[in-house]
Amino acid sequence: MKIGIIGYGSMGKMFLEKFIETNIVEESNLFVSNRTYEKIMDLKNKYPKINICKENTYVAENVDVIFICVKPIEYKEVLSEIINKLKENCLIVSLNGSILLKQLEQICINRKIVRIVPSVTAEVNHSVTLICYNEYVNDTDKNNINILLKCFGTVSEVHEDEISMASDLTSCMPGFIGAIFKVITDEAEKYTKIEKEKIIEMVMETMYGTSKILKEKNITFDNLVDRVATKGGSTEEGTKIIEEKLPEIINEIYEKTLEKRKIISEKVQINFWIKYKIRAHCT
Repeated sequence: MKIGIIGYGSMGKMFLEKFIETNIVEESNLFVSNRTYEKIMDLKNKYPKINICKENTYVAENVDVIFICVKPIEYKEVLSEIINKLKENCLIVSLNGSILLKQLEQICINRKIVRIVPSVTAEVNHSVTLICYNEYVNDTDKNNINILLKCFGTVSEVHEDEISMASDLTSCMPGFIGAIFKVITDEAEKYTKIEKEKIIEMVMETMYGTSKILKEKNITFDNLVDRVATKGGSTEEGTKIIEEKLPEIINEIYEKTLEKRKIISEKVQINFWIKYKIRAHCT
């Protein structure tokens, strides 16, 4: 397959590097464009065989799968620009978490469209990439896109209505975990003379080991708590506090993030409709 990437920000860069590093896609089958051409000019020095394109339309004309990695405000312009240049069976992959399939279909009429939500942990090959499809995507297309995305970790298909909550559990979770453990390490300083760097090192290594034992030994969270929080011990006292007080905080996190995501999504969707209708009227 020939793969196109429009937009060379953090996501576009990650996709390009992962495809090449894992040998999922040959360099010569990659086509890349960016609004600022100067930003991608030097890519040839590192990847001499990839196709650096000045025009998005050149990418569109040559690929079987195209990843749209631009800002939400740029989506309708990019899609309107390339739609008539795409191959008939080209798979359009949207990385925007706020624009719905039905909106993309207003421009990409009768086209195969995929929405995905990647995670920053894809950089270390351990992530869950969320994915959903429109009705035109067949089983062969699904298999092809899954092969591409597995270089990031696990691919999980979800209904489009569930993407917001699933995003909290995958894409947002590294940020939540980082914030929680920053509080844990900050508060630990009040009870010890151990240096901050050493506290962080202890916690990070324990986080890593905990993740491995859960995954590799195939045990549940409850099993792990039972193994460590022995009856009458100090760990049991700590877990009681967590079970008593943490649910309220977690519920508030979910409520606030879902509420904020809804507001952002509505704004993006309104903007998408307005800009697309203006463009359609002008043409």
